[in-house]
This record gives sequence, structure tokens and C-alpha cells, in this order.
Amino acid sequence: MGEENLRKRKGETNRERDEQSIQSKEPQTMNLRKEVGLISGTCVIVGTVIGSGIFISPKSVLANVGAVGPCLIIWSACGVLSTLGALCFAELGTMITKSGGEYPYLMEAFGPIPAYLFSWTSLLVIKPSAFAIICLSFAEYASAPFYPGCDPPVVVIKCLAAATIVIITTVNAMSVKLGSYVQNFFTAAKMIIVLIIIVSGIILLAQGKTENFKNSFSDSKISAGSISLAFYNGLWAYDGWNQLNYITEELKNPYRNLPLSIIIGIPLVSVCYVLINISYFTIMTPTELLQSQAVAVTFGDRVLYPASWIVPLFVAFSTIGAANGTCFTAGRLVYVAGREGHMLKVLSYINVKRFTPAPAIIFYGTVAIFYIIPGDISTLINYFSFAVWIFYGLTVFGLIVMRFTRKELKRPITIPIVIPIIVTMVSILLVLAPIISEPELAYLYCVLFMFGGLIFYVLFIHFKFHWAQKISRPITMHLQMLLEVAPPEEAPPE
Repeated sequence: MGEENLRKRKGETNRERDEQSIQSKEPQTMNLRKEVGLISGTCVIVGTVIGSGIFISPKSVLANVGAVGPCLIIWSACGVLSTLGALCFAELGTMITKSGGEYPYLMEAFGPIPAYLFSWTSLLVIKPSAFAIICLSFAEYASAPFYPGCDPPVVVIKCLAAATIVIITTVNAMSVKLGSYVQNFFTAAKMIIVLIIIVSGIILLAQGKTENFKNSFSDSKISAGSISLAFYNGLWAYDGWNQLNYITEELKNPYRNLPLSIIIGIPLVSVCYVLINISYFTIMTPTELLQSQAVAVTFGDRVLYPASWIVPLFVAFSTIGAANGTCFTAGRLVYVAGREGHMLKVLSYINVKRFTPAPAIIFYGTVAIFYIIPGDISTLINYFSFAVWIFYGLTVFGLIVMRFTRKELKRPITIPIVIPIIVTMVSILLVLAPIISEPELAYLYCVLFMFGGLIFYVLFIHFKFHWAQKISRPITMHLQMLLEVAPPEEAPPE
């Protein structure tokens, strides 16, 4: 009997040891999926940031500062600011490992109201206006070859942009796989056109085309308002640096590779952007660049003729790829906000047959079409940048606040506190300078719209009035049946 008990105890001990070894191995098998290294991470950053902005913003940046020298300085400074902002988000992303961009950071730092205002503004202003800007720029470049020597009619541009939104929305609502295939193709096309413009510019510089760089600071018009608006347009081209924390989960050794890929990737984009602007100025005077409806098309006509059709074609590919990427990632914030009860639940639902966030994508497309009707690209960029930099600044300020209020949080990456202080101060300047020096009603409307979200917060979220739920339930039920959507299953806790 004693021997049998001894064998049983040994058997139980062995089983416990096996179970413990299996449990200890489980995290290791998950870690093996982290296959994105430093080079791949840098490529992800470059591919995400380079979009339509570099093909439409040079004209607006130059219009605000008036000369070549300040224009190139603004492009370089935008790159530095984007790098500093991305480093702040690298600390936030490794400290608070939740999806949803700024939303969870604002929730942790300041509570539900700022987080709700971000989701409200992002859903109705920031993301749809970005979608509209990219589709308008695609329409300008796609229609330019059909109107040589003159600007395409505004009606043609807006109708083509609206049609583009409808097509991209339909593609992404129909199939995730098709949307990803479209994205891969257009990302490759984007890099080809960037290389064509840069190499052409270097060859022209080697041939001595430097006339437009002489007296490059004469005729400049520098004021706080003009610099802020120039930054708005330059930073639009860099927009995407705040998405870098989304690659943390796929990175090998993220605490080393995430900051390194930022330090390599964004300066690399900055060099590309400055070189592209230099390429433009080798062949165009500042006046000619300002008069051009599509800067890259004018560059192609003068440098690559008779193969100049390559430029508008590939720029159109690049911009439609950026628009597709914007739409492709649209559902993430909506899902997180819907899960917290901060948005209509139906917007976080998924199609039961195609497994796409169809309601969120259709909603984004519909709102984006409304932005196209009254607005032009420059106005929309100012409107977008004003709104987005309020929340960038608030999020980075939250990083400073949490250094003192949330000391218990683990910080695998800790940047010098002077960096978030600089980014916060620059954000305040970017938001206030255009209001003070060049006030426009659009900024007031934007602020009123943001705080107008508080009315919905009080009625539907804080007090949760029964009459509001009685109205929303039948609407949700009918939309579920019409779009064939259902709530997503809760992800298992990590």
C-alpha cells in the first residue's frame, strides 16, 4: 500500500510539473508571433506616413510663408515635431497597451469626458474630413490630365471625389481581404512615384538647376498665424505618426525596436519630403508652383515628357491608397468607444457574412461626402489640423500628468520629460496662433461642435434617459436587419 501511495504521489507530481511546464510555455508560443523586426517596423512607418499630403501640401505651405527658404525649414521642422510627438506616443503605447489611439490614454489621464469628446470629434470631424481631403486630392490629380493648360471644373473634382468615396467604402464594406489587396498594391505604387520625383530632382540639381534657391528668403511673409497655417499643411503630410503604437504587439523586442524605428523612420520620411520639395523648386519658381493646380503633374510635364502621364497615374494610385487605408482602419476607434458605451452600439457591429465593420465604414463614407460638398482642400486641412492638434496636445499633456498621478504604471520606455513639454507647448501655439492672428468662424464652429458633444454625453451616457434608449433600440434593430450585422464577440482578456 505504501508503494502504491508513493507511485500515486509521484504520478500526481509529474502531472503537476507537466501542467506547469505547458503553462510556462504558452506565453513563449505567443511571443513567437512577433515577427516584425527593426527594418520591417521602419518600413511600416514610412508606408503609413507617406500618403497624399506631399502631393497637395507644398503649394499651401509655400502660400503661407511666401519663399523657398522658409518653406523648406517648415518641412524640416514638421519632421522634428512629428518625431518628438511619436516618441511621446511610444511611451504611452508601451505604458497603456490598449487599442483605440488617443482614446484609452485620455481615459486613463483625465477620465471619460475628454475621451468621449475625442471619440465624438474623431468620428464626426477628424477621420471623415481626412477621408474627404484625400479623395479630393485624388480627384484633382486624376482629372488634371484631361484639362491641359487649365484647372479642372470644381464640379468635376467634387463628383469624382464623391464617386471615389462610394467605391472605396463599398470595397471595404464588402471584403476585408479585397481591401487589404488594394492597400498592398497602392502602397507599392506610392513608393515608386516618390523615388521617381526624388531621383529626377537630384539629376536636375547635378545639371545646375539652382536658380530658384538664390535669395531664397526674399519676399517671405512671416507671422505667427502664417507659420501656424504652414505647419498645419506640412503636418497634414506627416499625419500618421500617432498610429505607431499600433505596431507594438507585432514587434520583436518592442521596447528597443519601437523607439528605434521611430528615430529612423520619421527622419527618413522628412528627408524624402524635403528632397521632393527641392525637386519641385529645381523646375518651378515659387509663383509657378502656386499657380499649378497639381504640383506633381506640372513637374512631370516639364521633366518626364513624353512619359509625363506616369506622374498623375502614380500620384492618383498613392492618394487612393491613402484613402483606402483611412477607410480600412476606420472601425477601430468606433469599436472601442462603442464597447465603453460612448457611441451608438450599432456602429461597432460586424457583418455576419463578410466579417467587416460595415456600419462604421458606411457612416464614415456618408459623413465624408458631406465634407466634400462645401469645402476645398486647404480649408478642410486647416479645419482638420485645428481639431486634431487640440487632442494631440491634450494626449501628450496627459503623459506629463500621469508621470505624477500614475507613478505605479510600468514604463518600459521613458523619454525625457522635456520632450512632452515641448510638444504640448507647440500644440498650444498651433491651436491659438491662427485664432489670434487670422480669426475665422470655422474655428469657432469647430470648438462649438466639439463641446456640443457634451449635450449627447449628458443625455445618453451620464443620465441614460429611458426615452433615448426607446428611440435607439428600434433604429438599431432595423439597421441590424438591413445591414445583416451583429455585435462583435468580446475578446478574451489578455
